[in-house]
Amino acid sequence: MNEKNFYDRLRPLTFEEYPGQDKVCEHLKIYTQAALLRDKPLDHCLLHGPPGLGKTTLAGIIAQALNMPLRSTSGAIIEKVSDIVGILVNLEPGTILFIDEIHRVPRNVEEILYLAMEDYIVDVMVGQGLSARNMRMDLVPFTLIGATTQPSRLSAPLRDRFGIVEHLEYYNAQSLDLIIQRNSLLLGMEISSDASHLLSHRSRGTPRIANSLLKRIMDFALVKDKKRIDISIVEEALLAMEIDHYGLSKKDRMILQTIENRFKGGPVGIDSLAATLNEEPSTLEDIYEPYLIFSGYLQRTSRGRMLSDLGKSVLENR
Repeated sequence: MNEKNFYDRLRPLTFEEYPGQDKVCEHLKIYTQAALLRDKPLDHCLLHGPPGLGKTTLAGIIAQALNMPLRSTSGAIIEKVSDIVGILVNLEPGTILFIDEIHRVPRNVEEILYLAMEDYIVDVMVGQGLSARNMRMDLVPFTLIGATTQPSRLSAPLRDRFGIVEHLEYYNAQSLDLIIQRNSLLLGMEISSDASHLLSHRSRGTPRIANSLLKRIMDFALVKDKKRIDISIVEEALLAMEIDHYGLSKKDRMILQTIENRFKGGPVGIDSLAATLNEEPSTLEDIYEPYLIFSGYLQRTSRGRMLSDLGKSVLENR
């Protein structure tokens, strides 16, 4: 089973099956019901928050609740105006168009989206030079759902066209516990309550990480000929994967150690830190920093990144 099929298999299909974002689900449930009662498309929706919290899953649940087709793409692969126009003109009425990483859409493509979202039309230039002319095409009503880890990178005019804006928070351990127990059964292997409890506390508040760790732990259990995941196999697997008792990975600890040892605890600019770690700045900002900041290990200041007292204590107690 490849990674995409693995995660698709575990995705909830209804708001009731989706724990951990209760307020967001409550809002979206009302908005989708109201759209059905009005017999009108749902307002365009922006979902933002750290990676792995279920933005893609929510888009699928919204489409299911509205009984509408879902068309998915990514801002990373929309490079030209013709790319987005080709998508828009081929939508069926009421389609949910999901654009992941919408902050990566180029500015000229954003400008096409303004009219498309507001008036269901697109303006494109046909021809070149003196013979060029503007052609306007009508679109069918649709709902755009954008997902982003960096809402500040969207232009203000694009952000303003989203009638629904929801922020996804990190999950608490209780919600992750429910997700782990449900998904282990879906994957055909029971997990003990103490094993699930331990794993939920090591998953950095993120279902995607919980699912990824669960998959690896199931590999350990299979090789060890275990019919059930118990706490001993979880501890063994996490130790092998270098996940510490704070839930921090080897890379997380390397970031904290680099700031402490190379930059005397900070402040350090993101570009300098990324160069030292041989990583892209966007990778640090999108993947690693959000949880380290949320957990209080790292501080982001106007002068750069700094270790907090809690971050220093984590290094001392590792």
